[in-house]
Amino acid sequence: MSNILVYALHHEGAINKNSLGAISTASKLAAELGGEVHVALVGEDISDDVAGSVGKYGAAKALRVNAPAGVAQPVVDALDTIASAGDYGYAIFGGGLLGFEAGAGLAARRGGGIAVEITGLRVDGGQLVAERPILGDSSISEIKFKGFGVVVGRLNAFEVVESGSPVAVEDVAVSLSDASGKVSVVTRGEQRGADVNIEDANVLITGGRGLGKPENFSLADDLAKAFGGNSAVAATRAAVDAGWYPYAGQIGQTGKTVAPKLYLGLGVSGAIQHKVGMQSAENIVAINKDSNAPIFEFADLGVVGDLHTITPALTEAIKAKKG
Repeated sequence: MSNILVYALHHEGAINKNSLGAISTASKLAAELGGEVHVALVGEDISDDVAGSVGKYGAAKALRVNAPAGVAQPVVDALDTIASAGDYGYAIFGGGLLGFEAGAGLAARRGGGIAVEITGLRVDGGQLVAERPILGDSSISEIKFKGFGVVVGRLNAFEVVESGSPVAVEDVAVSLSDASGKVSVVTRGEQRGADVNIEDANVLITGGRGLGKPENFSLADDLAKAFGGNSAVAATRAAVDAGWYPYAGQIGQTGKTVAPKLYLGLGVSGAIQHKVGMQSAENIVAINKDSNAPIFEFADLGVVGDLHTITPALTEAIKAKKG
């Protein structure tokens, strides 16, 4: 069973970035296994353009199922039906709460195994091997599957890579279970601070308790504006718990995982719970008056000093450089 089935989450005509990353990763793995990647999209009124676009990321087939979107049970029914009719050894979800719930349901339905919060996948001996950080991300565990395997990635773990062109869409008829009608989406709400988008930022300015008070997040805001482009401001859990910044901007074990080109920490200590959410950044810069702060152990560049003096100077220097 060499084919891989990927679930693509979508909303308002766009496919979720984590799902696109899962498709890209699965495409590479399936090629090594001698199979193909097929993508399942579950929802009502999914256009041909949206469904077929998965081919641009390596999918050989786009399988569209007309069923309620946004709840797990129809996804389980759809993927189980598809997997029963095809040569599939694995199913991959990009991550998120719906992925956890639907992935667990699919694994139970098919009598398979499930691995969650996966940050890496590879092929070894004709089998898929999933890599999951453990012990506060200080070690990596390797997981292999007996029978059907379900993988749920950690958010932002899989890179989005375009490697193909749009594909034709196949409609799949699915008989929904009674459970699929028990839950429906009444309204789609947004979490507080949902307008804070840190996952897509190339430059991320992160404020910690070292800022001293919530008003000093203006230093981070000004610096992000100076960088311009796709820049954003984020925060540590300590700053969020203190009410200084919205939860949607929290990085770390209980927040979001990010991988910007530049991470710049202002008064961030760099505790392990925060590190696990930002250690994949290409470049890490830290400004902190405490020379013993843990963040200096893994930062690419560390500046020991008063961030309240250094940050405004850095902001002005960037503005001058950009003209």
